Amino acid sequence: MSRRVCVIGGGSSGLTSIKCCLDEGLEPTCFESSDDIGGLWRFKENPEADRASIYHSVIINTSKEMMCFSDFPIPAHFPNYMHNSLIMDYFRMYAEHFQLTKHIRFQIRVLQVKPRPDFSRSGQWDVETENKKGEKEKHIFDAVMICIGHHCHPNLPLHDFPGIDKFKGQYFHSRDYKTAEEWRGKRVVVIGIGNSGGDIAVELSRVTKQVFLSTRRGAWILNRVGQQGVPMDFQLNRRVLKMAQSVLPFGLVCRLGENKINQRFNHSLYSLQPKHRLFSQHPTVNDELPNRILSGTVQVKPNIRRLQGSSIEFDDGTVEDNIDLVVFATGYNFSFPFLPSNMLPVSGNKANLYKYMFPPGLERPTLVVIGLVQPLGAIMPISEMQARWATRVFKGTSLLFYQTLGEKKNSRPPLLHTQRCIQCSPSHTIQVEYIDYMDQIAYQVGARPSLLGLFLRDPGVWLCVLLGPCTPYQYRLRGPGQWDGARQAILTTWDRMAGALKTRPSDIPEPKQSSLLLTLTVGAAALALGYYWNIHNHPSLLIALDPTTWQDKIKPYLPVLW
Repeated sequence: MSRRVCVIGGGSSGLTSIKCCLDEGLEPTCFESSDDIGGLWRFKENPEADRASIYHSVIINTSKEMMCFSDFPIPAHFPNYMHNSLIMDYFRMYAEHFQLTKHIRFQIRVLQVKPRPDFSRSGQWDVETENKKGEKEKHIFDAVMICIGHHCHPNLPLHDFPGIDKFKGQYFHSRDYKTAEEWRGKRVVVIGIGNSGGDIAVELSRVTKQVFLSTRRGAWILNRVGQQGVPMDFQLNRRVLKMAQSVLPFGLVCRLGENKINQRFNHSLYSLQPKHRLFSQHPTVNDELPNRILSGTVQVKPNIRRLQGSSIEFDDGTVEDNIDLVVFATGYNFSFPFLPSNMLPVSGNKANLYKYMFPPGLERPTLVVIGLVQPLGAIMPISEMQARWATRVFKGTSLLFYQTLGEKKNSRPPLLHTQRCIQCSPSHTIQVEYIDYMDQIAYQVGARPSLLGLFLRDPGVWLCVLLGPCTPYQYRLRGPGQWDGARQAILTTWDRMAGALKTRPSDIPEPKQSSLLLTLTVGAAALALGYYWNIHNHPSLLIALDPTTWQDKIKPYLPVLW
């Protein structure tokens, strides 16, 4: 008999969880409280209680090649950084292609999830739901996947802002912000310099009289457009860069990165210089903020000391009068209200989850949280990888899980340099390194790419995997869930990136590509890093380094990289 799996939530994590259940021969039933798929990325004019909500202009901060599901590339003609409406189009394509929607029950809210009396033997769960008419229903499932995200419950720390209760203007959380037009000619303060705070400050500054951006610690600002117009995450999320970072001192790596981004604009000059180092906390992605600061339409301010009437005093003693609006871009809290309070308690926005997924105290690993991470990268591939592992655990084919769990019941993967992170915000409690975390989970699945194996078997793809962006397709090259199209998807990544930009025919010849000599030099450097990475465990690599065995194989693929 097929194992029945309850999937809670029909957003990006829920959709890929349904698909992974089907891949493993499980029987998923997804309960979605709204009337459509999409979760966070579905724009609605009026925010709904206990649901994520975005503003009209939201564009994703990760490029399409880095955010797509690993066996379903985003169409080549879609822009590299997509508006939320196009992300919804992609989700609908994904759901239709894999026939996921028929497994979703819409407008059904999950009220309660609790282990059955015989849980220690069966691992089963009692799930109670309620439809839009208020009718309740009880179900029995063999496993539960929680896919509700972490952008549902706004963090609104009003107690930290004396005088807010008597403020004469309006205030609300960034979750309730939709468009800028109604604030034309007003004076606005935005609190928080994360991605939402930066975006909202920039958008408001186009129509308001003045925007003040208040931040306690400052932030490092990255932009979507990298060198030569290539998406920035193509350059940041690369295995060769990760290898270099792992052997160089942390301070040196940060200094190199800080010097690089300060070449665009000096963060100290723009009053944005943070106390933390570049790789200690999640940076803010914003292309326009420096321009708005330079033009004076956005002024950067320290933390707010107090509010008095319609005036706001900042920690530096400056006072701004006639403030019409305060936007709290202060992040979110997460919780699991349908679970027993002692099963998965959340304190300080922290939950004890093995690999950010499994509650370690359960006798049977049949409950999992999907997508409760904040990576420096896209969440969609991570949710997919988590779901691939979880469904194999449910099926009983991922036996390594039991060994690892028995050895380290309270083990958690390290946060992004948490030991160097001072006064972490709520989102930093679930922050992970993208490549490290993907590799950890892929190892459990048996899908982590083997650099040595690729070098010996397919040197062209090896170079792309080592030097190019760490795209999700890399995790479909081998093991369970292997996809025949993964190799071609990797080799054509740059074509799809460039294809979306070539919207005007041109008879001007493109500049000549880098010389073969330069390409070979870079390839040799990468080979040395790969050698260093693998030699201790794979002495046979010495034999493979004979140039006559690989030079002819590698040469046809080199132009693909440049």
